Amino acid sequence: MTEAHALAMLRADRPEGLEWFIDRYTAYVAAIAWNILGQTMTAQDVEEVTSDVFVALWQNRDRAKVGRVKGYLGQIARTRAINRLRQSQADLELEEDVLALPGADPEALAADRERDEAVRAAVQAMDEPDREIFVRHYYYCQTARQIAGLLRMSPAAVRQRLKRGRDRLREALTEGGMSDDRAVQ
Repeated sequence: MTEAHALAMLRADRPEGLEWFIDRYTAYVAAIAWNILGQTMTAQDVEEVTSDVFVALWQNRDRAKVGRVKGYLGQIARTRAINRLRQSQADLELEEDVLALPGADPEALAADRERDEAVRAAVQAMDEPDREIFVRHYYYCQTARQIAGLLRMSPAAVRQRLKRGRDRLREALTEGGMSDDRAVQ
């Protein structure tokens, strides 16, 4: 079954479509939730957030787009996990702001997509380990301390590489005619 077929089934209120997405993306959603909740919450909390993500997909199935469901699920997972932390009154260590999410205005959405493509290209052009640091920090929501442990670096070195990377990213976007600093905050 393809994603398009599963999404069509989901939109037709057929649970087989949801089951396909659950089978395919549970590990991905759980990894995002674990990276955010793992140090402060229980495994049951991670499982509950993971389940909530798929309930949200079922309830908002008309919003999901073919080819973008994985990103949509990741966005929901990050939001639900952060909300779970806020509900538990745990402090989420945010070292830097994350990439801005697109707005609802179609013109702004088109501009955001163009900027997002430019950001993706700029991040892909980064040398290692900077690219991995960026992906881990902004996509998997890992802290500098977590990344440092995985890459055998100091947290200060990770934060410095993130800062330099954001500066290079801002420069690349400005040269490309995109002056929206929200993309690299």
